[in-house]
Amino acid sequence: QVQLVESGGGLVQPGGSLRLSCAASGISLDGYAVGWFRQAPGKEREGVSCITSRDGVTNYADSVKGRFNISRDNVKNTVYLQMNNLKPEDTAVYSCATSLACAVVLGRFIGFTSSGQGTQVTVSS
Repeated sequence: QVQLVESGGGLVQPGGSLRLSCAASGISLDGYAVGWFRQAPGKEREGVSCITSRDGVTNYADSVKGRFNISRDNVKNTVYLQMNNLKPEDTAVYSCATSLACAVVLGRFIGFTSSGQGTQVTVSS
C-alpha cells in the first residue's frame, strides 16, 4: 500500500522557518517526481514546488520563489520542503504527492496523484 506521510508543520511567527518532510512507504520515490501542495481554508489546492525523480530539477510557484527550497533524499525515501521567511499568507495545510514528471503549465502543477493527510502550517504573530 502506497502511503505518503507529511510532518514538520507547526505555528511560527512571520519571518520564521520550518522544514516539512514527506516520507513514503510502499513506493520508491526515486522513480517519481514529488510535489508539495497547500490548501488554505476556502481556497483551492495550489502547487508550491516539485522536484524531478533523478536529476533533481525543481519548479516553484511564484509566491514562494526565493523563500522555499525543495530537496530529496532517495536513500531515506523522503522529500523535504525548507520554508524560510514565512508569511501569514503561507498558512495552509501542506501535503505531498507523486507524479511521473514535475510539470507546471500556466502556473498549475499537473499530473500529481492525491496525497496524504497533510501537515498544518500556521504563520502568525
